[in-house]
Amino acid sequence: MTGMTSSARPLLNRRLAEFGTTVFAEMSALAAATGSINLGQGFPDTDGPEEIREAAVRALRDGRGNQYPPGPGVPELRTAVAAHQQRRYGLSYDPDTEVLVTAGATEAIAAALLGLLEPGDEVVALEPYYDSYAACIAMAGGRRVPVTLRPHDGAFRLDLDELRAAVTDRTRLLLINTPHNPTGTVLTREELTAVAELAVERDLLVITDEVYEHLVYDDAVHIPLATLPGMRERTVTIGSAGKTFSFTGWKVGWITAAPGLVTAVRSAKQFLTYVASGPFQYAVAEALALPESFFTGFRAEMLARRDVLTAGLAQAGFTVFRPAGTYFVTTDIRPLGESDGFAFCRALPERAGVVAIPNAVFYDHRDEGAPFVRFAFCKQIPVLQEAAERLGKLAG
Repeated sequence: MTGMTSSARPLLNRRLAEFGTTVFAEMSALAAATGSINLGQGFPDTDGPEEIREAAVRALRDGRGNQYPPGPGVPELRTAVAAHQQRRYGLSYDPDTEVLVTAGATEAIAAALLGLLEPGDEVVALEPYYDSYAACIAMAGGRRVPVTLRPHDGAFRLDLDELRAAVTDRTRLLLINTPHNPTGTVLTREELTAVAELAVERDLLVITDEVYEHLVYDDAVHIPLATLPGMRERTVTIGSAGKTFSFTGWKVGWITAAPGLVTAVRSAKQFLTYVASGPFQYAVAEALALPESFFTGFRAEMLARRDVLTAGLAQAGFTVFRPAGTYFVTTDIRPLGESDGFAFCRALPERAGVVAIPNAVFYDHRDEGAPFVRFAFCKQIPVLQEAAERLGKLAG
């Protein structure tokens, strides 16, 4: 007897039906197929500090982390995370009850949403948003409510009235990202104060993705939401080693939060990866203790790369939104006579030998993001100079 399958029911469950293969995979494959410079996916083309790589090797050789590490993360890393938060921001966290190590920030986001949401809960998120936000909200059975950042005076800004109007009796939490990917916006103290006041007034939880905390430029200042009045007990703060130390493949992230919130997140996280990245956790603990000169030097390097790429993009005819943070720059393609970011990015490798990401993938309101395209500048300066030269063909 042959097996039978039903064609009436889709194999993929309806919560994830809207999510196919990510555009990052599509564009990276396109870059490989065409030999283009990949300024789409946000990963550096050089490794981080040699001493931190050696710390990982040392941990491997010493047998530390080669078997399952502790569920909450190795004590050395939890202690280092707590010390980092105290040293930089004056936030005091107990390494044993208020720090949880995760498989990168992506798992931290997933576990936080799975652990804190009930089916039908609304999540207010800043649009455009990193694509895993939408998928993780869907997996948790929540309903996403976007509040759109829109161009104003050369940057993407949050409309505080729109944010307040988005909150209803069904809202469970706010999902905030600053410095913001993909727009490069860094929320101001005024904006964050309004977010905090709204959260306290409506008794909301907040998940704040701060993985680009060390990459802020010019006059921008990163202010952790948990430092504001009333927010320490209701905020889950997400950090990551990948962006700061240029080891994105290690997948080491963490959350800091009050004990009850950490317990809720851990309850979900233990059934995702349970644990991950054992030897790398020891290395990241050492990385977080690097002197301030490392962080200022890293920021200066990224600032120089930002300036090379933004100048090249402007020369090529794009409208450039100069990022105040992250290692991405958003551009408007309409001055080039284009309006469809998807079509533009799919044709760009053949036209100029460069790969970028259409910002529309980060929007529920695809029309809002249609003319915007994101480039990553976490590459070596000669690579960025070559990309700028290739993109100069568009101006002709």
